[in-house]
Amino acid sequence: MKISGFTIIRNAIINDYPIVEAIRSILPVVDEMVVLIGDSEDDTTGLIKAINDPKIKIHYSTWDLSLRKGGRVLAVETDKAFQLIDPASDWAFYIQGDEVIHEQYLPAIKTACEKYKTDTNVEGLLFRYLHFYGTYDYVGDSRRWYHREVRIIRNDKRIAAYRDAQGFRIGQTKLKVKLIDACVYHYGWVKSPKQMKQKQQHVSRFWNEDSEEWRQYVQQEDAFNFDDFDSLQKFTGSHPAVMKDRIEKKNWNIDIDLSKKHFSLKDALLYRFEKLTSIRPFDFKNYRII
Repeated sequence: MKISGFTIIRNAIINDYPIVEAIRSILPVVDEMVVLIGDSEDDTTGLIKAINDPKIKIHYSTWDLSLRKGGRVLAVETDKAFQLIDPASDWAFYIQGDEVIHEQYLPAIKTACEKYKTDTNVEGLLFRYLHFYGTYDYVGDSRRWYHREVRIIRNDKRIAAYRDAQGFRIGQTKLKVKLIDACVYHYGWVKSPKQMKQKQQHVSRFWNEDSEEWRQYVQQEDAFNFDDFDSLQKFTGSHPAVMKDRIEKKNWNIDIDLSKKHFSLKDALLYRFEKLTSIRPFDFKNYRII
């Protein structure tokens, strides 16, 4: 069995992406790691090369920013990276630049890939999610955060990234997947207020056209307001080992009142129902569990 990892990245240093940790977190279970680097204004290439692992295969691409509406350019680049993996690979493990896999899940991931290798009815493997917010101490626990997504796909070139590359489909058909005992740790919302504002100014254009609202936003100099949440909870588990140095270098504090909930009546009822039953009704699913 062969597994290829693949990812895209652009301006990793400017936007402070934990891309090194993302790549290192899946290296133990992949046979190659394709990294497609976009035209960056910083030394993203040097950052990736410094990982110094023979599994890493660096390629380059120029992003077509005319496709930024709805994040379409992210899907296009993801598809390019997918096309670059070894044709002999059975599976393709996709990791985004702000996602990290805890080492405790690596055996289960490898086992699932082995188990479903010859079952062609299984087109992908579904992961659970933890979304960290503000600091490494808080996670989102509401419907605002997607709680599952496909991160391993069969090496079938009919499969393509969907919308902004949050998931995958074959044309408009959802992938048939198996839910596995593994979790993605998403750190995209963990930065200092100043860093988060800077990232939003750089990245928000991939979901917004050049509207007046967006131009006003990028011109603002203030820090990001982390009070804009509906519900959070304290994280009591452990972080992936590859995150140790990054977490130790954290130089900001954000005090969040976990007792505060900011829900509409409808969302409050749905939140309460999910907490009581572990069922999330009316949830958008970009996959079909089999």
